[in-house]
Amino acid sequence: MGHGEALGAGSIHKWLCPEEKHRMKRVLICTGLLFAATTLFAQMKPPSGPPKSPPATATATIGGKTITITYSSPRVRGREGAIFTKDGLISKDPHYPVWRAGANAATTLKTDGDLMIGKLHVPAGTYTLFVDISDPAHWVLIVSKATGEWGLAYDPTKDLGKTPMMTSKPPAMVEDLTYTLTDNGGGKGTLTLAWEDVSASVHLMAH
Repeated sequence: MGHGEALGAGSIHKWLCPEEKHRMKRVLICTGLLFAATTLFAQMKPPSGPPKSPPATATATIGGKTITITYSSPRVRGREGAIFTKDGLISKDPHYPVWRAGANAATTLKTDGDLMIGKLHVPAGTYTLFVDISDPAHWVLIVSKATGEWGLAYDPTKDLGKTPMMTSKPPAMVEDLTYTLTDNGGGKGTLTLAWEDVSASVHLMAH
């Protein structure tokens, strides 16, 4: 080979001793892994700006029992009148008219004591909440025994039970979906879900 000839990558690899070949191979593998990891982390980087449906929590102590609802709170964002209608936002959920009663991950109810939620007996524990909105004037709260799932993963065979909710129109449009747990005294309380132009509530009793 003349001094003026250039050595390609294949030629260099051919003239290297076995130890150098092994070392070069390891360098190439490490470089490839580093590139793959950098690409993965770039893809996993969260979107800039505040989340569209930030996490929220409602909690209260009723009759000495602590009750907590953990959920994600979507915003109306200019969609008033197009949330709960038959061709509205919720109608695109795969289990419509059953709604995940929030956004993102499943809405979770945790109670450290037995409850009566409306007509439904709910033992102490952790549950997932859904709402059947098929009748706009008479929503139905669904308490599911399935937990830790994405909010759209509704399985009716896992229902603990259902109970009617009282619906009304709030004094003003509710921009941020909000759960409220109210202690009414004497071991009684109220669970309220309000969003857009609907406020739905159900009585609680701790025992």
